[in-house]
Amino acid sequence: MKITELLTKHTIKLNLENSQKENVIEELVTVLDQAGKLNDKEGYKEAVINREKQSSTGIGEGIAIPHAKTASVKEPAIAFGRSKEGVDYESLDGQPSHLVFMIAATDGANNTHLEALSRLSTLLMREEIRKQLLEAGSEEEIIDIINQHDKDEEEEQTEEPQAPSAKGKILAVTACPTGIAHTFMAADALKEKAKEMGVDIKVETNGSGGIKSALTAQEIEDAVAIIVAADKQVEMERFNGKHVIEVPVTAGIRRPKELIEQALNQDAPIYRGTGGGSASDDGGAAKGKGGGFYKHLMSGVSNMLPFVVGGGILIAISFFWGINSSDPNDPSYNQFAAALMEIGSANALKLMVAVLAGFIAMSIADRPGFAPGMVGGFMATQAGAGFLGGLIAGFLAGYIVILLKKAFAGLPQVLDGLKPVLIYPLFGVFFTGLIMHYVVNTPVKMIMDGMTHWLEGLGTGNLVLMGIILGGMMAIDMGGPINKAAFTFGIAMIEAGNFGPHAAIMAGGMVPPLGIALATTFFKSKFSKRDREAGITCYFMGASFITEGAIPFAAADPARVILACVVGSAVGGGLSQFFGVTLPAPHGGVFVFPTTSHPLLYLVSVLIGAVVTALILGFLKKPVPTEE
Repeated sequence: MKITELLTKHTIKLNLENSQKENVIEELVTVLDQAGKLNDKEGYKEAVINREKQSSTGIGEGIAIPHAKTASVKEPAIAFGRSKEGVDYESLDGQPSHLVFMIAATDGANNTHLEALSRLSTLLMREEIRKQLLEAGSEEEIIDIINQHDKDEEEEQTEEPQAPSAKGKILAVTACPTGIAHTFMAADALKEKAKEMGVDIKVETNGSGGIKSALTAQEIEDAVAIIVAADKQVEMERFNGKHVIEVPVTAGIRRPKELIEQALNQDAPIYRGTGGGSASDDGGAAKGKGGGFYKHLMSGVSNMLPFVVGGGILIAISFFWGINSSDPNDPSYNQFAAALMEIGSANALKLMVAVLAGFIAMSIADRPGFAPGMVGGFMATQAGAGFLGGLIAGFLAGYIVILLKKAFAGLPQVLDGLKPVLIYPLFGVFFTGLIMHYVVNTPVKMIMDGMTHWLEGLGTGNLVLMGIILGGMMAIDMGGPINKAAFTFGIAMIEAGNFGPHAAIMAGGMVPPLGIALATTFFKSKFSKRDREAGITCYFMGASFITEGAIPFAAADPARVILACVVGSAVGGGLSQFFGVTLPAPHGGVFVFPTTSHPLLYLVSVLIGAVVTALILGFLKKPVPTEE
């Protein structure tokens, strides 16, 4: 596919009207939207802004390439905006950006589209192309320039491999979060500079289309050093024992000569990985592994969720034959329902605490932390220490393995191979298990039991207040830290055998998208046609307990939407506790309503909360301009 199948006359704006980054993003998003390339304008804009928060896409040399890969894009496209005066795009070299290419990739973009998008980013590394684009007088001329050089680029793909260099071969890996621009620009910058310096280099790209030019074990063995220019996780264990330079992907674009010289001089620490527990010779913690409590916790929660969702919905399905249909002694017993309960409850949900702990420990200490974390989490489950015990096990195991890496860093290098397969698993499991067995499990079980008894003893008024708080928390950031804190508390209570709090939590999570859906249906004058279309999707997302369905609306009008959602969710959560609803299934939305103690009253709680949100939105939002 040629680049100009994605960049057309309709997506070119020769004279940008603004000089500020946020306004230019709005301009080009509007260009794409008017060209019919987007499903959800605000959703795509939010994705672009979120990408900018990771690092500016102003790469220097007068170029900015804002981009996002999201379901908000209807079909892959490129928008081009030019500013003779320049845009303050927070570029790496501090200079204004004159050429702004906005890349819109669909969630399911195929390799053909992704290759064309990445080819554009490599074309822009060439000074003569940038000069021609700045001087072009029309949209047609822009298209002609791209076509001319796009052909050249395709022909260059067949060039002969570079002959081996006497200086030795260096390797590189480039990767950025979206994998459609910086990944390939960094790769090209490194290859071009290496060619100019007479250095033999091979670059592996970790782009949206997968890994290209993958490094082989023999190449890694023979390499002088490896440059890893990446803003996302790449496979590092293969570089164990090699000199490795780790830098952001933008450094590969801006400082290729410096990085290549550093690699040739082996001016970089030896990567030890699981073999030595560090990215340097000093045995310190691996670079970037101290990302904080929340990062490690979310690693555990996100990997635990599939077990929660899958197991919870299977349990809910088993109740279709009766609430006791899995009990062989009950008249409603059904063999298939019993099998579903066995899979969902006795297996999937039984594993979730161990998985939580295992991935928390892995986030802290890389792969060596996984086994001790899993074992510690499983011990917490077996002892009745539940979710809280699993949290402690995960952090305990992770930091024990970090200490083990430091303790064994001085062993002879010949023993490095034994560390990940023998030393870390043996001592990690031993110390984690010992502390969980003798120190953690018993007091934590007492705390969990005490919390359960306290919740069971709360009067109706206190339960309603708890429901209001938990329900409101689910809507404040819709999938963010506060939402996740409430959700993990609900899971912990289910583990402890108290099913009331999670009923309030799921009600609070369902209300925002459902309330917005109702508002777009009954207050049509307050929403654009596109918003009304997106509102239909919110019915399904809300019914499935996917709070994130409300995010595009909240991003577009945070003050009104978040206020309305928090109030409605608090009402829904409070009513669920007023009616005494309990919910044993941790996820599933309307599909698990039959598992609640009062399905009809629970439905009423959620609907009232959604109606409250819709009414507040209908009152607060201003009418949109009449559309033709």
